[in-house]
Amino acid sequence: MALFDLQTLLTYFAAAVVLVILPGPGTAWIVGQSLAGGTRRGIQAGLGLETATLLHALAAGLGLSALLATSAMAFEFVKYLGAAYLIWLGIKAWRNGEAAGPQAEAEGDEPRVSARSVYLRSVVTGVLNPKVALFFLAFLPQFVHPERGWVWLQFLLLGALLAVIGFCNDLVLSFAAGRFGRRMAGGGGRWTQRVTGTLFIGLGLRLAMQQRA
Repeated sequence: MALFDLQTLLTYFAAAVVLVILPGPGTAWIVGQSLAGGTRRGIQAGLGLETATLLHALAAGLGLSALLATSAMAFEFVKYLGAAYLIWLGIKAWRNGEAAGPQAEAEGDEPRVSARSVYLRSVVTGVLNPKVALFFLAFLPQFVHPERGWVWLQFLLLGALLAVIGFCNDLVLSFAAGRFGRRMAGGGGRWTQRVTGTLFIGLGLRLAMQQRA
């Protein structure tokens, strides 16, 4: 017996597209990274976020996400840890902007971040968002059929499809924000760091104020 029927996949695909294109923390993260480091950095961040999507899907399939749904302490711990991480990244971006200064801008000497660092930061950012875990626990089960077997694999495959759709959206955001970031950098590189830092701090504060549904 097939894990999914065509109607289930089409319904899920349509719902996933709508969910992906709605602005959210992931959108702000991709835009911030693209503004700071261009299109390539935005794509690297997208790969990291979608890796986190797969991890959340697998965790939901294995039942780990249920812990966040039932334990207030676990939810609060992950929430504040993620918020602190984002705020720290925002403060760091602001400091990088100040360190660049007018002379560094003129010489085009902006702080460089390795692809590995951007990827890992994005994975951590995605994993430390408890709302994403709860979303997977509430959304994906509607399209999973236990009677077909391999429940964890169904979760993972649905998560993979969502990750592919999400990465396509990440590409569009990265190209758009990356081009804007280059123009902005031409008028003052440190401002890209400040905008990025502000976005990250805003994401952290937003996450800290989130409540369980």
